This record gives sequence, structure tokens and C-alpha cells, in this order.
Amino acid sequence: MKTHDVQSVSIRVKLDAAFAYISDPANLPLWTGAFARADSQSARLRSPDGEVEIKLETIAQKSAGTIDWAMKFPDGAVGWAYSRLTPEKEGVVYSFVLMAPPVALEAVEGALEAQKKQLAQELAGLKRNLEAHDQA
Repeated sequence: MKTHDVQSVSIRVKLDAAFAYISDPANLPLWTGAFARADSQSARLRSPDGEVEIKLETIAQKSAGTIDWAMKFPDGAVGWAYSRLTPEKEGVVYSFVLMAPPVALEAVEGALEAQKKQLAQELAGLKRNLEAHDQA
């Protein structure tokens, strides 16, 4: 059973602008459907079962182009999201490694499939946001 998915999108924007936008947790609700609210220490996640408050840590290393998040749930489970910005000729490639959520093993496959579809939409939205912002 696959427990991860990797997706990427090319974005016509400068690396510094993309890094600043993506690494700011306050922007997560602007391009992801999962976050109702986020700041440097906590967030409110949306799920099919309602919203839940979590602890959020953003681990961003500009020199490496990495932006990762640790999400600690009230029950002690920790979920991770990993991403990277790679420069290319016309902008950047943003790649995202989607890990299966911290749920029971029998639920992983269905949850991951649903999240894969959502991630594709979110990356398209991120591209629109960044490119529109860069044109402003």
C-alpha cells in the first residue's frame, strides 16, 4: 500500500517571493483547503469530521529551498508535510510530498486518495495566487 504521493507545479515567480509566501503559515488558508486558520505556533484544520486545533511548526530553510510542517494533534499524533522550491529558468518548481495522514492503517489508502485530489487543486491555486501577486 502506498503511503505517500509527490506532486509539483511550475510557477512563474521569483524564488524569494515564492519562499516568502509559502513559508509564512498565515498564508496556508489562502492556498490550502485544509487550514481554516494558521500562525507560527498553531492552526485550525478542517476535516470531514469538523475542525480541530493543532500545534503547528514550520521548518523553513531558504538556502535549501525546503519548507516543511509538523502538525501535532490533540491525541498526540504528529503529521508531516514536506515541500521544496527548486529554481528553474522561468521561475520555480514547487514540489510537495504528501504523506498519509496519522489515521488507522485501514483508513490510510482512502484518506490519501482524497488528499491527492485536494493537493492537485491546492497547487493550482497556489500557482494562481503567486503569479497574480507577482503581476500586481
